[in-house]
Amino acid sequence: MKPETKFWHKVKKFMPEISFTRLENLSGFGTPDLLAYNKKHTFFTVELKVAKGNSVKLSPHQISFHVKHPHNTFILVSSALYKDEKLYEGSRCLELVACGLRLEPLRSGLDLIYNYFKRL
Repeated sequence: MKPETKFWHKVKKFMPEISFTRLENLSGFGTPDLLAYNKKHTFFTVELKVAKGNSVKLSPHQISFHVKHPHNTFILVSSALYKDEKLYEGSRCLELVACGLRLEPLRSGLDLIYNYFKRL
């Protein structure tokens, strides 16, 4: 199983109150991995990334998506270097690519990220 698939299963299991739909790249280049919906009737998207080291790699299409859709889009990163997952707003994708995981996240740790998603 690929690292991103393992990460997806972990997120889905950890966040049972969030309705996730995994989108396949057939829907368009740059489309985030997950379409999500919370109990407050808020839709949002999540791009899952498994980083090697500090750098987070986003394709030009993924960057374009987040620049074009800056609200309620997120990038959720797992890295072996850090014990906690990190959540970034999609509007900060260019900073994330430039700074990597040294960029201050919106939230860190699945507990805090889950609570954030529930309150959107």
